[in-house]
Amino acid sequence: MLTVFRSPKNPFISPTRSRSFEAIGAFNPSVVAHGTDVHVFYRAMAEPDNLRTPGRGFSTIGYAKSCDGGKTFGSRKQILQADETWEAFGCEDPRATFFEGKWYVFYTALGGFPFGPDNIRAAVAIGNKPDQLTERHLMTPFNAKAATLFPERINGEAVLLITAHTDFTEEYPRPTIGIARSKHIEDFWDPAFWIEWHTHLHDHAFPDVRRSDSEHMEIGASPILTNKGWLIIYSHIQKYYDAQHRIFGIEALLLDTHDPQKIISRTEFPFLVPEESYERYGLVSNIVFPTGARIVSDRLEIYYGAADTVCAMAQLSLSDLLSSMDSAERTSFVQRSQNEPIVKPIPEHAWESASVSNAAAIDLNGSVHLLYRGTDAQNHSSIGYARLADALHVDERLSEPVYEPRENFESHGTEDPRITQIDDTLYLAYTAFDGTRARGAVSWISKENFLAHTFDWSKPIAITPEDVNDKDLCIFPERINGKALLMHRIDPNICAEAFDMPPTHSTTSCTEIMGPRPGMWDAEKIGAAAPPIRVEEGWLCIYHGVGSDFTYRLGAALLDAETATTVLSRTSAPILSPELQWEKEGVVKNVIFSCGAVLRGDTLFIYYGGADTAIGVATISKKKLLEKLLPNI
Repeated sequence: MLTVFRSPKNPFISPTRSRSFEAIGAFNPSVVAHGTDVHVFYRAMAEPDNLRTPGRGFSTIGYAKSCDGGKTFGSRKQILQADETWEAFGCEDPRATFFEGKWYVFYTALGGFPFGPDNIRAAVAIGNKPDQLTERHLMTPFNAKAATLFPERINGEAVLLITAHTDFTEEYPRPTIGIARSKHIEDFWDPAFWIEWHTHLHDHAFPDVRRSDSEHMEIGASPILTNKGWLIIYSHIQKYYDAQHRIFGIEALLLDTHDPQKIISRTEFPFLVPEESYERYGLVSNIVFPTGARIVSDRLEIYYGAADTVCAMAQLSLSDLLSSMDSAERTSFVQRSQNEPIVKPIPEHAWESASVSNAAAIDLNGSVHLLYRGTDAQNHSSIGYARLADALHVDERLSEPVYEPRENFESHGTEDPRITQIDDTLYLAYTAFDGTRARGAVSWISKENFLAHTFDWSKPIAITPEDVNDKDLCIFPERINGKALLMHRIDPNICAEAFDMPPTHSTTSCTEIMGPRPGMWDAEKIGAAAPPIRVEEGWLCIYHGVGSDFTYRLGAALLDAETATTVLSRTSAPILSPELQWEKEGVVKNVIFSCGAVLRGDTLFIYYGGADTAIGVATISKKKLLEKLLPNI
């Protein structure tokens, strides 16, 4: 599991009209740490050259240097202009490597306008100093971009990564990431080398890392050697061939140390997508495009272009990233108590004969009390009860529901309960379904009567307006600024609203806390799981997310202590995904959905429904989870 943190200094380089060569764009940074300095090479965009690129910004290569370890960048200048005929219409997207005493800056050369497969090729500039590149060459006679050099020889050879045929043609409709090797680095700008290489393109290609034929990928940062292999940060673009709906993301590959054409592992999902305003709005909206990376201790810094306008940086734990790419380590982050459900349907109980799922949980008088959704053969839901003294095994389970539909707005079911104690009252927040629309509802009971199994719930109140679909309600277990805080989902966002308790009216506002992240594992919709848990660092929020694969998974977020509406951090990968057969096959396939969690000491018990059919429990160390949610880098 991993969490990505954007730099608070973003964007760290922005365009400025005081330098005409970067008047409208300064983006796609490549970074090299050398000695005590950090060097950044970036794509600088001027206003359109009306004689060469009318209506399109004109790109060259800019440079900046940091003398304080990458905190600030100065000495900005233009270091490559479009001087050669084969790059006369622009130079784009540098990837820099310091190799055997020289600086190599590979870039995209634009040799014609309008831009197309016949005039977009790879080139290289070389120099003894990073800002004095005195030699340059056109490399490929075919369409190519994103060439980047490994920083050291592998088996005695210089090794280059390149993305061939990035731009659509009938003959080459899809891109190919390939690897080129030679004992003589000069071969990389010899046309004869590339003609021979391209003749055997299939032999040099990586396995296709796209998940579907509608996707696109491009090499991003220069390779970085880790103790597990070569780390490759690359651009992964979903729905690439639908220009209106492209989703740019950042992913990673791990290559074998001695055979970099062999992929050892990869990320399951993008771990960074456009979210911040500087990523969503610019010359081209909704782009994060990685072109640089470096490691500082266990901190991996990823440098990327945002919205084709500015330079930005995000950081994460390298060890967390590598662990998330290992299937064994990834699945061991949260421990299931056992491989079987702890609560299953009982055919003899008509009200829960079809399925049980989605249990609320509260720790009272030494036992964990579950209130769970039970569904009959007609798909009508009511709420059942079970008790677990050790939080793992059921000691008591009632044969009749403890909460059933009573009002017209819940005539077809009371679903997905969450329970919260405030003072001596237990508040039950749930989804009320009338056969057409889901609404949020709240009922309450005294703690004393609940423990005595005297289930004299108050008259329920529909807490969301009649014409609004609402789900995933929960109430924070403490008043915040004197008010109870309700969390719920008004599609597509998790919202919050302050209330007096008991409530007397329906919601009138929706203060957004967080929403789906297009392209990630929680791209389609999200919702609260258990009521948030107060920890020293703020509020720990477990939530569910649904991806484009229609799979329900669990993630975690940390909210601020003062208002509980500011997201301090959020997991970039899920913490629990369907793996067992009963989580993958059932009433609804591939579902892990939680409504309850209990913290005992350092152990967080997460109760969840699997495939909308049965109930399980998983545990995780609170300390371990918070270490992932806090900047541990």
